[in-house]
Amino acid sequence: MTAILEIENLEVNFRGFRAVDGFDMTVEEGELRVLIGANGAGKTTLMDLITGRTKSTGGKVTFLGDNITNGQEHKIARRGIGRKFQVPSVFKDLTVRENFEVAHTRSLSVWRNLAVSAKPRQRNLHIERAMELTSLADESATIAGSLSHGQSQWLELGMVLVQSPRLVLLDEPTAGMTAQETEKTSEIINGLKSEHSIIVVEHDMTFVRSICEIITVMHLGKKLAEGTVEQIENDKTVIDAYLGSGGITHA
Repeated sequence: MTAILEIENLEVNFRGFRAVDGFDMTVEEGELRVLIGANGAGKTTLMDLITGRTKSTGGKVTFLGDNITNGQEHKIARRGIGRKFQVPSVFKDLTVRENFEVAHTRSLSVWRNLAVSAKPRQRNLHIERAMELTSLADESATIAGSLSHGQSQWLELGMVLVQSPRLVLLDEPTAGMTAQETEKTSEIINGLKSEHSIIVVEHDMTFVRSICEIITVMHLGKKLAEGTVEQIENDKTVIDAYLGSGGITHA
């Protein structure tokens, strides 16, 4: 397999506090990777470093063979890394479809926007596909502010997907969801596996089990362990530092 993302000895030092400390990780093309760890382990900071939101103080991030370390956030996004944050950020006064249209437009340069505007069918296909993937096709004319919390989360995910990223970063995509919404989110993410490489930060371990391929465990800014669900739940260092004696299904 080919690596889509390589992180080598990455670190960030905030006035003496190393939020990410000598971290290494390789994600293969088409892989779904889950990051777990206690609050403050460095998971969201790692995503900030990958996307250029936070600048590193050491190490290297390579995406599709190119060094993107400390690049500008909007340029990294245009290279093909899309990110969904924990709290949905949608345009509440616009319809679902209008949100998708705005997301599709803002990801492009001026010249690419002109090119896409000349091909409305192509744009519509992107949007319709994103609405289908996120189960929002029946809500296309619904004002975003009236959606449920889960639907708002799916809308923001769709707004990322409509930009056709090669790598999708999801920060706690089930936060605040009902059990039913969480199950539906699992179905949506599993449906994306064949089209995107995905990194998910998550605390809900039942959800993790339903989507997981490989887990990376972070602890105090470092990589503590990496492997399948079975390997992680039987790793004594992970149990002691994070999961507890109940194992991964009860964390």
